[in-house]
Amino acid sequence: MGILMPAVFFGHGSPMNSLQTNIYTESWRRFGQSIPRPKAILALSAHWYIQGSAVTGVTFPETIHDFGGFPRQLYEVTYPAPGSPELARQIQKLLTPLEVSFDEHRGLDHGTWSVLCHVFPDADIPVVQLSIDESRNAAFHYETGRLLQPLRDEGVLIIGSGNVVHNLHTYAWGREKAEPFDWAVRFEEEAKRLILEGKDIQLVDYRMMGDDARLSVPTPDHFLPLLYILGLRRENDRVSFPVLGIEGGSLSMLSVCLG
Repeated sequence: MGILMPAVFFGHGSPMNSLQTNIYTESWRRFGQSIPRPKAILALSAHWYIQGSAVTGVTFPETIHDFGGFPRQLYEVTYPAPGSPELARQIQKLLTPLEVSFDEHRGLDHGTWSVLCHVFPDADIPVVQLSIDESRNAAFHYETGRLLQPLRDEGVLIIGSGNVVHNLHTYAWGREKAEPFDWAVRFEEEAKRLILEGKDIQLVDYRMMGDDARLSVPTPDHFLPLLYILGLRRENDRVSFPVLGIEGGSLSMLSVCLG
């Protein structure tokens, strides 16, 4: 058995972070420099939220620009990391009897590459994405993370990419500085407390956490990647929060690292 790889959830925020140097991207860069070099990366991104489970089996995945209304240079960003059909097949086996389709066309979406371009800027580590099945409940995603635990022992870095608080309806568009909403701060702080105390199941049941949760997680897509990472937790994992901060009043950039 090799070195146990950490597992990490990134609050990815705007895809413009891929072009910027800021407190978030610098923290992502430092994280990449602080861990053993992974054999491969498995990414769970809020932006592959589909009906059903699928894994990317592309040898050379394209860089997907799955957004609109941004400057031209953002559409010119590429992250030419190789894929790993071998890892994709291994993931299918780990998740048996769950039916996981082998997608030979899907590339990497911005939830993955806008972070990895800072974490591993050389784009020389194979990357595979696993979809998030929109038809399943939160407990399914947490339990799926638990099934993926053996990959940590085999040199695979597993990342989740989303946002603990993600309410774009209340986001302060066009304003450089915006005070975080009280409900956003309270929900982020409560999430941190529960993670530190190992009370993952309460976060799995986030819909029962009241109005703060309802406002912070109006749709599940950006929150569910966190549950996969919590499902990967080992008993002795150290918990840290490499990135803190709420953008635009209602977009948490919190990162959560286990191990």
